[in-house]
Amino acid sequence: MAIAIEKDVCIGCGACVGACPVSIIEVEDVAIITDEASCIECGSCVDACPVSAITL
Repeated sequence: MAIAIEKDVCIGCGACVGACPVSIIEVEDVAIITDEASCIECGSCVDACPVSAITL
């Protein structure tokens, strides 16, 4: 299963960046995955997102 960020929902707050234990998320205007292959599918970013823009 792949991580997905709904760009039209993301508010670019950065909560997911701090929550990611493998540091694969950055915020430009919205959150982006910089290395999807390194995602450990822990769900921390999903839980941290205040607008439910991230799914696994």
